[in-house]
Amino acid sequence: MNASPWFWNTKAALYLPDLIPVYKTTSGSYDFKIYDLGDSCWLVVGWPDGNQIAFRLAYSPNDRLQITLKERKNDVRLKIGSLLGDYEVVLTLPTEDRPVLHHTTRLTPASTLLFPYWPRDIVPLGFGGSKSMAEGQIHTRQVGTRSGQLYFSMNQPKAGSVLYLQNLTALAGYNQQTETSAGDSVGGEWPEIGFALPPTIKNRPLAAGTSYTLSDAFIVFSEEVPADEAAMVRQYLNLLAEVYLALPKPATNYIHWPDILDKGLKDLIDSPGCWVQLDGHHYFNAYVSDYITPPEIMVQLAVLLPLLDYVEWSGAELEVMKKVKAGLPSFYSEKYGTIMRWHPKAADTLEGEEEQKQPLVMDSWYLHHPLLNLSRLALKGDKVARKLFLDSLEFSIRVAHHFNYKWPVFYKVDTLEVVKAETQPGKGGEKDVPGLFAHVMLQAWELTGEKRYLTEAEKAAMHLRGQGFDLFYQANNTAFSAGAMLRLYKITKKEIYRELSYLCLAGVFNNVKLWNCDYGYGKNLPTFFALFPLNDAPYTAVYEEQEVFCALHDYLRYAEDIEILPSVRLLINEYVRYLVDRAAYYYPTMLPKEMLQEKPKIGEVDPNLWIALEDLHDGWEKSGQVGQEVYGAGNAFGILPRHYIRIPDQPFMIFTDYPVYRFATRKQDHLHVRMAGDNRIDCRLMVVKSGHGKLPGVEVRVNQKPIDGKKIKGGHFEYLIPGNAEITISWK
Repeated sequence: MNASPWFWNTKAALYLPDLIPVYKTTSGSYDFKIYDLGDSCWLVVGWPDGNQIAFRLAYSPNDRLQITLKERKNDVRLKIGSLLGDYEVVLTLPTEDRPVLHHTTRLTPASTLLFPYWPRDIVPLGFGGSKSMAEGQIHTRQVGTRSGQLYFSMNQPKAGSVLYLQNLTALAGYNQQTETSAGDSVGGEWPEIGFALPPTIKNRPLAAGTSYTLSDAFIVFSEEVPADEAAMVRQYLNLLAEVYLALPKPATNYIHWPDILDKGLKDLIDSPGCWVQLDGHHYFNAYVSDYITPPEIMVQLAVLLPLLDYVEWSGAELEVMKKVKAGLPSFYSEKYGTIMRWHPKAADTLEGEEEQKQPLVMDSWYLHHPLLNLSRLALKGDKVARKLFLDSLEFSIRVAHHFNYKWPVFYKVDTLEVVKAETQPGKGGEKDVPGLFAHVMLQAWELTGEKRYLTEAEKAAMHLRGQGFDLFYQANNTAFSAGAMLRLYKITKKEIYRELSYLCLAGVFNNVKLWNCDYGYGKNLPTFFALFPLNDAPYTAVYEEQEVFCALHDYLRYAEDIEILPSVRLLINEYVRYLVDRAAYYYPTMLPKEMLQEKPKIGEVDPNLWIALEDLHDGWEKSGQVGQEVYGAGNAFGILPRHYIRIPDQPFMIFTDYPVYRFATRKQDHLHVRMAGDNRIDCRLMVVKSGHGKLPGVEVRVNQKPIDGKKIKGGHFEYLIPGNAEITISWK
């Protein structure tokens, strides 16, 4: 391990024998001391065993800070004079009820100010007075514009673990003024770790006399150094949930999804840019006005399954579904005994500009994802889907055996020759595909009752072990894997599968964005708790988000009657709640035209079309750079059936932004709802007008106690209720 003079000088200064803290206290088993080092102010946190770590609260190079401290009931406030300007630091110590350290630093510059460089704000000190460097392990850190997190352990000398999360929402004023991004601002290499202000490389200074937040950090400590992968995953999820509860969270708004669905369905059916005809059948384009790429089976099924969800919920009949189903058998190859990614009669038009755009090249997950959707149709009684699914299974198993359940990125269908082995050099292939394959095998077992499929699922599942946070390749497939592992746990009662489900979920929550991008174009849409589609993707994507949303609903359904980590229930429900609020902003009709890419990579972007953009970017970048994603059209069709409860013969529906475990009507004038979630966070329940008639008198009871609602725009009534509650709704 290497370190700069800045690190060694700070470490040495904090261990000077005559250094006296300007403030000290204890909370729980930890010591907290604030030190003035002349040009910087530090908070040093001590573990019970004497190990220490330092967090910088303020910094003014080559200066002598003037610190005034005031202790209040719940926090410590520091006024710090410096050559840069006036600092204000608020430090809130952890308590038994809220075990999270929170410190905020604001600066009002004395003159216009640029930051060409800023050192990171964490120094692992080790034991008091020790000249040796503390050894540690970084488990995960911020990538791109994901959460500003750093999760690490100090393991030599052994002390414990830390989850540090920078609330990047609070830095919007700095980012807006300096035209900088909050991406890649938290991380570093051991031992120089933490948050560093994005450098002001555009000559856009902070304005004199204006207050800017330079740091808003939430930190939770543990005395445990995880002994293995399972312990690490549990610790990460639990610490993340603790930080999440303390983090300021943006309010959500009710979005009237029935209207959005109607508009999206009309445009999906009527827009010629969504369709192509081939060999007497109609197929969805992958992107609006993309007439070059041949039809793909994944695209057809990715839209068809959410449409089926909607039809089953609404009782409607959609001719468009018959069109799509009629073309599915064309994707099956008798020669290879499997469904193909590309329509066989158009595959020869591929120009090979990308590795996978060749007739016989298969992306590993692209085989299993359509099989998963075909199995869902088959389990609902669709005979054509059943045949396509079962006829392709042997090929799928042969591929799994050939690669020993460790799939590359691309391979050839005819020879199984590897076209691309690794996502990046040294990173391996698509590491979550074993979980997706296991899901497909579980579906086959459920459909046929043949035990060999269950055996295949178990064999594949064991290849998820040991991947850590690198397991996550593609968000929807990792989320499907989580559900498959929980199903295996319920079937076999083997604890390893429940732990593997947590491993998959840790990968998902490691790739979210726990902040709102309130600068640049980001001011026009909510982004809190958005999910990135790939482990290195620079944008969030509608298709993967919609499928993760559905997969997490399924996970909660599997978990209703078994014990899982409370942190898992909390995080899943909160992701769902925020997606129901955010997902509408994937539609270009919801966004100002100036933030849309005029010439996307694929097809066209029609700002008046209710077809979602594939990609939403950082606030300084335009969105829709990839294109307008037809196979992301399942967005609204997935949300409506899962969050709106239809009431027979009544002019209203019940909406909840948390998932529900179950609901039942009683005597046609009562509805009982069992809410998912965590009772430490409130969610929204709505009585939503669905007709022109007057709403009847409605009473809502939470755990048998009546609560009041308020009337909102549109004539709906809104109620705030705790998660994990029993709700009774009655009407006259």
